[in-house]
Amino acid sequence: MPPLDEFARIRAWTQDRQPKETFELAGVSLGIGDDAAVVNGAPGMQWLLAVDTMVERVHFLEETMGDADVGYKALAANVSDIAAMGGVPKHALVSVSAPPAWNAERIGRLYDGLYACADKYGIAVIGGDTTSAPAHLVVSVTVIGTVESGRAIARSGAKPGQFVFLTGPTGLSAAGLHGMLAKSDAESDGRSKSNPKLNPVPSRLAQAHRRPSPSVKAGRLLLESGWGASLNDVSDGLASEAWELAEASGALLVLRESALPVSGELASYASEQGKRPLDWVLYGGEDYVLLGTADPRHEEALKARFREEGLPLFVVGEVEEGTPGVVLETPSGARKPLAKGGYNHFPEG
Repeated sequence: MPPLDEFARIRAWTQDRQPKETFELAGVSLGIGDDAAVVNGAPGMQWLLAVDTMVERVHFLEETMGDADVGYKALAANVSDIAAMGGVPKHALVSVSAPPAWNAERIGRLYDGLYACADKYGIAVIGGDTTSAPAHLVVSVTVIGTVESGRAIARSGAKPGQFVFLTGPTGLSAAGLHGMLAKSDAESDGRSKSNPKLNPVPSRLAQAHRRPSPSVKAGRLLLESGWGASLNDVSDGLASEAWELAEASGALLVLRESALPVSGELASYASEQGKRPLDWVLYGGEDYVLLGTADPRHEEALKARFREEGLPLFVVGEVEEGTPGVVLETPSGARKPLAKGGYNHFPEG
């Protein structure tokens, strides 16, 4: 590929990647190519805006993520934030800071993954920025979504008497990362052929880490039914997100260990590795399922609606009166405070 300047690269990565109808349906008046994008508003609707940044060696590793996977996941993380409000993702702005190792071909593959995610969720990529970087790739994505005025589902709606639910199992992404890192380390020092614990990582676990599936459909169902009282996406770990709900709502969340969903692939892999699946379930992160609460009067109807749509829903606990926080109820009925844990970019100390 001949050398390309900044604007030629932008055209190469973005021109004619999406049909005109995508922009028309998303209300785009002016997209990529000017100083700013112009997007028409919708009567009776509110805009939702979310931004996430992925930094090489912090959020992703070359050993575990393909170039296209990085682009897909960078957008998917933002889509999940829109889903956690019950909204619909519409537009994306993408900023890429590329070091020398990320040449035009590699960035092109990154955009392949990003556009694959955009097309899956009906998102118009309408602009952004590109710069050089000294050592590591940085990708920052802003997603703009819509939600009916006054109806966005916040974290602060959990109240005593409600049940706690998950829209999917957690821990898969962390287990996938563990397995891919172990395999990479073993291959680098020649142990992979002699160690039975280094079998290929189950594809579902690896896929959960590389290309997560934000729960947009579940979020919309919860909003449209009017039964979702509070909502949060599981990005930093189930325990961490439960604490966010508890603190935002001023309530006590009780999670029942026996009710937490554990996928068969996760259970089998954890057994092979001599690990406790519960550790990944509670503290893994990057699963992008939804954690929320709802009134028990709607429990059966909500389960039925999810079944009709082919979506999972797991009741995993209750909201109670008490000091805001999270406790874990063991199978024996004993309760213990649940540490926040999960991923934290700037841990105290």
